[in-house]
Amino acid sequence: MTAKLRIKTSTLLILIRIAPLIITILGLFILFLWMISGSKSELTERIPGQDRVFVDGSPQTVSAVLRGKLTKFNGVAVDMPGSWPRFRGADFDNISKENVPLARRWGPGQPKAFWGIDVGEGYAGPAILNGRVYLLDYDAKQQADVLRCLALIDGKDIWRYSYPLKVKRNHGMSRTVPAVNDKYVVSIGPKCHVLCLDSTTGEFRWGIDLVRDYNATVPEWYAGQCPLIDGERAIFAPGGDALMIAVDLATGSIIWKTPNPNNWNMTHSSIVPMEFNGKRIYVYCASGGIAGVSALNGSILWETDEWKIGIATVPTPVIIGDGRIFLTGGYNTGSMMIKLTESAGKISVKTLYRLKPEVFASDQQTPILYEGYIYGVKPDGQLACIDLNGKLLWTSGSANRFGLGPLLIASGLIYVMNDTGLLTLAEATPEGYKQLAQAQILTGHDAWGPMALVDGRLIARDLTRMVCLDVTGQVLAFNR
Repeated sequence: MTAKLRIKTSTLLILIRIAPLIITILGLFILFLWMISGSKSELTERIPGQDRVFVDGSPQTVSAVLRGKLTKFNGVAVDMPGSWPRFRGADFDNISKENVPLARRWGPGQPKAFWGIDVGEGYAGPAILNGRVYLLDYDAKQQADVLRCLALIDGKDIWRYSYPLKVKRNHGMSRTVPAVNDKYVVSIGPKCHVLCLDSTTGEFRWGIDLVRDYNATVPEWYAGQCPLIDGERAIFAPGGDALMIAVDLATGSIIWKTPNPNNWNMTHSSIVPMEFNGKRIYVYCASGGIAGVSALNGSILWETDEWKIGIATVPTPVIIGDGRIFLTGGYNTGSMMIKLTESAGKISVKTLYRLKPEVFASDQQTPILYEGYIYGVKPDGQLACIDLNGKLLWTSGSANRFGLGPLLIASGLIYVMNDTGLLTLAEATPEGYKQLAQAQILTGHDAWGPMALVDGRLIARDLTRMVCLDVTGQVLAFNR
């Protein structure tokens, strides 16, 4: 071995021996540089719901609802009796069953207003629970959906949760009613963003973008479907990749997902539960027909394409009982009564009768089943009553038209409002149209939002204004 070769060999052995030390020193040096320079991406606390996939077109941006902001105000909720916890009230029928005496006549200046507030353009109605009023609103200046919590006693804001969303005017922006229980409040925004908050504090719990996550199609004139809270679950009908989904209220996780083999899309109609032969079924009018979905596992128990509306399906199915479901709609559709029957474990759908639109139909508001009769506003604006066989019993006449206005029933009284905020009180009787009182409670236009009635307080709105009225005929004691 030559001297040069011995030197190279010795040098190589030394390098092999000190290589681990060099690598260690280099690693420590890199770590030191990282620590003194600071991380560009700080670690953040995991927010419930962020374990789901939330992206707005790219992996770098999060869903609108996760970019939301909670703002507290000085409103204070006073515990008050009664509730209207969802679209069409506690029993899905638009009937108040409270025992509070209601006035049958209104004198000058009645019904008196407890409060009134300005609201963003739209037709979204309120949900009410524990002295709080929940309203999905739209802030045009900030370009944001806003879920508001107001004090029922005086209309002052308690908190607002807003998230950024650009919505253009299209016959108003917001048009859905939140659903609320003692723990959670859930809303569906104009572009199908689902938001779940703590119903007391307004703290974020979880959110879903139905368009992104389920390929839902935003209906024309924006989403009109109102969320359903059923026990510990929230139920939605996205269409697209899932006809219906059940979501765990506590976690936002999906409990079950209904297939959508017919590729039906979301409509403005809302889901309503029914009981049939020991089964709890969620009934929904989608774009191509109506279906009944098992509350147990989300499977489709029955469906029919005999009922569909070409332009916009708006009214919600009315559950009659004995397997019967009443359907109605606008755009020259008319009405239909169907009946479910079961044989060998299979549910079939039979059409009992159809009604032409001039007999009975409803463009926008869902009719009310009350004591065996159906009340609703026809496309010509007249209030009407039919029996369960589809026979027209009476109309309010050409001098009493209500446009697309809402109605509800309490203590045998129909409260029905016209497009310009004229509120009419009439008897809920099949004997004929019996008007009792009228009052101009709003002065705007497009007074189409669903009303709510709690503890003698009627909440109504037009396009930009909401009022809370005393319909007992006397000022209520706040501590009653």
